[in-house]
Amino acid sequence: MWIYDRVSGSYTVCEEAFEFSSKKAAAMRRIYFSFGFAVALTLVSVFALTSFAQTEPAILNFHAFDVGWVGIGNELDPPPGGPGPVVAHPDYPYISNAQAARTGEDANFRVADLSNPILQPWVVEALRVQNEEALSGAPIFDGKVRCWPPGVPVFLLRPGSPIFLLQTVDEVFIILEPNAEVRRVAMNAPHSDDVRPTWNGESVGHYEGDTLVVDTIGLDDRSFIDNYRTPHTDMLRVVERYRIVEDGAFLEVSVHIEDQGAFTMPWNAVRRFRREEGRPFTERICAENNENYFGYDLPPIPQDNTPDF
Repeated sequence: MWIYDRVSGSYTVCEEAFEFSSKKAAAMRRIYFSFGFAVALTLVSVFALTSFAQTEPAILNFHAFDVGWVGIGNELDPPPGGPGPVVAHPDYPYISNAQAARTGEDANFRVADLSNPILQPWVVEALRVQNEEALSGAPIFDGKVRCWPPGVPVFLLRPGSPIFLLQTVDEVFIILEPNAEVRRVAMNAPHSDDVRPTWNGESVGHYEGDTLVVDTIGLDDRSFIDNYRTPHTDMLRVVERYRIVEDGAFLEVSVHIEDQGAFTMPWNAVRRFRREEGRPFTERICAENNENYFGYDLPPIPQDNTPDF
């Protein structure tokens, strides 16, 4: 630093001041460097977190407390391509009671199309017998009309009845309003080594981005695949993929079916549900509201004669 000498009228160098000034400048440079490094590190961290969030979509919330998902129709719909589910015989289209009320057509019972190549011969024969009964005017009902558990994937086929999905860290509960039927899905867990067949089987699940994947085995062969009463064996495996589509207006479930004992090949189907806001869960107990007014030959309502205590 230069110092002016009033006596001599000249400038001299102040070494101490120069040394102090140099040290101060160096300290300021260190401060600026540290601050710049901190800012850069913060920006990199924010960028990394943003990139991670973009590559790992948030898990969707299926279970808003006032939202139910109401099935559209009551059949498994064919997939966009490839082998699909049993559908109505082209000569005998199915007319539901609701459709009959709207159109004035005569309601009927389902008659299955037996030409579907997925069906093994014994399944074709079982459906043929049921077709003959339906065409004769005999009532064709399955066990759920008398309060028997529906099984999977028929669990998804109740018309006008919402399902609710309750998500926790370890389990997802899929709840069907009629009779408060509940399926429990163990998340991020393997299947048991020895699965004992039950009505709704053993379900395990995981998330793939915005999709809930549910894998179910161990299904009791007293249930059916669909409302045509297509039978299956205890080798049945059902994989469902749940995702919310069209800006949250619909829940779409892609269903994959494998059963080497009943079908000639794996096949797929689609089931859609519309979102219903402000829909609380309503108690509907089947056994307390089930009467056979028309005297049909129906299975009995299940009863447990063994005391719980």
